[in-house]
Amino acid sequence: MADEHSRRTEKLESNLAHLEHQVEQLNGVVIEQGKLLERLKKEVQRQSSAMETLELERIKSNNVKPPHH
Repeated sequence: MADEHSRRTEKLESNLAHLEHQVEQLNGVVIEQGKLLERLKKEVQRQSSAMETLELERIKSNNVKPPHH
């Protein structure tokens, strides 16, 4: 009976160690994805601003004032 408990305890400890390792790996992946997401958000914001600026410049260049102004 003691051997059975010992074997079960060892198996549980082994499984727990494996799960802890997986959680650490997944946490690392989540952290890296969070960093990537922040970089991509900043890049999208930068490109949106650039597109908006270009669009405003295009609109201004198409609205030429008549010569009498």
